[in-house]
Amino acid sequence: MNKFQIRKAEQADKGRIWEIIQQAIALRREQGSRQWQDGYPNEDVVQSDIDKGYGHVVEADGKIIGYVAIIFDIEPAYNVIEGKWLSDGEYVGIHRLASAQDPHVKGVGTAIMQGVEEIAVLNGVYSIKVDTNFDNAGMLHVFDKLGYQYCGEVHFRGAARRAFEKLLNK
Repeated sequence: MNKFQIRKAEQADKGRIWEIIQQAIALRREQGSRQWQDGYPNEDVVQSDIDKGYGHVVEADGKIIGYVAIIFDIEPAYNVIEGKWLSDGEYVGIHRLASAQDPHVKGVGTAIMQGVEEIAVLNGVYSIKVDTNFDNAGMLHVFDKLGYQYCGEVHFRGAARRAFEKLLNK
């Protein structure tokens, strides 16, 4: 990942993680999206991510500039898809990906997803499933750039979302 390092989030990171998520919420609002405008994600979700070992931070030059939840567990919302997943086996689920706006560093979303791929392979899992809002142009670009395939729609927290999967090389 070159200049970016990804690591598990620690309790001491919670304040910075929450700042980054609040920046992402504000950015989505400025872009006219309803994604993340209903009180989710919130500080309790971040705390739960840290407690469960899902939370990961991305650092550049020792400063946290991104966040993602990497989940080696079943995502119930992915059990029903209007479409078809590429695989039916084990997968890594990705949620709550956010990059800092103070400063905004180009390429953080891509670096996070590349880091997730490395972590998945190191854990012997060769599928990544992820969803995003229909209007999240930044994430849609990252998925396209990294070869994620559109699989259909899932419903997450009451809303239809675009679902993608990437199969990794063993």
